[in-house]
Amino acid sequence: MPNILVVEDSPTMRQLISFAMKRIPNSHVIEATDGVDALKKMSSEKVDLILADINMPVMDGLKLVSLVRGNPTYKEIPIIIITTEGAEEDRKRALSIGANSYLPKPIQTQELIRLVNSYLTKQ
Repeated sequence: MPNILVVEDSPTMRQLISFAMKRIPNSHVIEATDGVDALKKMSSEKVDLILADINMPVMDGLKLVSLVRGNPTYKEIPIIIITTEGAEEDRKRALSIGANSYLPKPIQTQELIRLVNSYLTKQ
């Protein structure tokens, strides 16, 4: 049963992503409001995949990616970064520090589900 961590500061966006993830059979969604909250949740629950926004207060998605990749316990977890359309620099930076994939906003639900499934089946 995959645990999917959704890290997004916008409640609307977080709800949209979580709702999409619940369409993946047997998945369990864990929600976090920023990178600090995400790390806290990861310390108490096993996470199989992370979906993270880049622009968040407290700790942004890029900082979260670098901390996750720097931690031996978490470094194998696939990370999909969600970025605003046109943020080419953010996208390059996210991939260069270890994100596995990125999805532009506005998110296409089907595309998101397909991408998440492709990582979950690899495990």
